[in-house]
Amino acid sequence: MRAGVVVAAHPGVADLAVRAEELGLDSFWVYDTPMVHGDPFVALSLCAQATRRIRLGIGVTSPALRSAPAAASAFASLNALAPGRIICGAGTGNTARRTLGMPPAKAAELEDFVTALQDLCAGRPAAYREGDRAGEVRFLHTGAHVNTADPIEFVVAALRGPKAAAVAGRRGTGLISFGLLDPAAWQALHTARRRAAAPATDPSGDSYLITALHVLDEDEDVTGDAARDATGHLVMSLLAFAADTPAVIAHLGPDEREAVRRLLHRRGTTATAPDRYTKIYPGYLSRIAPRDRDLILPSLMNALALVGTRDDLLTRITALERAGIDELLIQPVIDAPTEMARLARLLA
Repeated sequence: MRAGVVVAAHPGVADLAVRAEELGLDSFWVYDTPMVHGDPFVALSLCAQATRRIRLGIGVTSPALRSAPAAASAFASLNALAPGRIICGAGTGNTARRTLGMPPAKAAELEDFVTALQDLCAGRPAAYREGDRAGEVRFLHTGAHVNTADPIEFVVAALRGPKAAAVAGRRGTGLISFGLLDPAAWQALHTARRRAAAPATDPSGDSYLITALHVLDEDEDVTGDAARDATGHLVMSLLAFAADTPAVIAHLGPDEREAVRRLLHRRGTTATAPDRYTKIYPGYLSRIAPRDRDLILPSLMNALALVGTRDDLLTRITALERAGIDELLIQPVIDAPTEMARLARLLA
């Protein structure tokens, strides 16, 4: 299985991309979460200039965040800096929109967005609409401005639902998901993508899994502080989503519901407060505070992250590979160079 890394955009991100390339990792991704992290296109521009081989991805942008022409211009500009090394991840903008207090895009909007991006980034015209006005747009200048000659890889973000996977099937793209470590769930996504694919469309794009990794030392407690700190950002992302989405809470177990209740209490808000997103999401996908370690439940650590001995982890990774995962992406939050090196050794 291939290996990569995903980080939040911040100063110094290019140094991490260089180190990832030196370690032999296959891809380097940056989140697109406005008002929480830095700008991913600025970050990847620096990475493109500092690296030579590693593929560079946005994980993921959305039609609810950027118009198709603006996004296409950004991706084609990156492609001019790193020809053939760019990956465009697109999704409904679930978290990136919720951090703004807004709903994510619909699956139909996502499909229109991906279609337009694929056309524009390949130098073809695309349909474009704003309100009641519609027309056709295309790049008016290419060459030194943007690169539409070298291919860009496209992936669609999907969790457990089949709608986004079906978009990937119809558009012939790969898949990317976050914290989805259930092989059966991945098989279902691949089935939904394959069934939705048109006869002339190849539904075999690569599949990427974003997670966290903690390799246990000998006699280390699987629920100790080190394991909680390395994986807590993933667990907190789920708890924040549940805290921000009351309908989700009902589907959690009693321990998980209690963790959501404690999170809301600590942040000084409620599940129905109109401004709850301003209290829940600060520090999103960053290293957790020590006082929040009790919220990092073992059940959620096991469901969302890879924690275990080397042999245990390789067993789980092999099962994911058999379920169709092509590349494992980790987000390091403790010591990124060390964690990336650990991933490279594990999958060597």
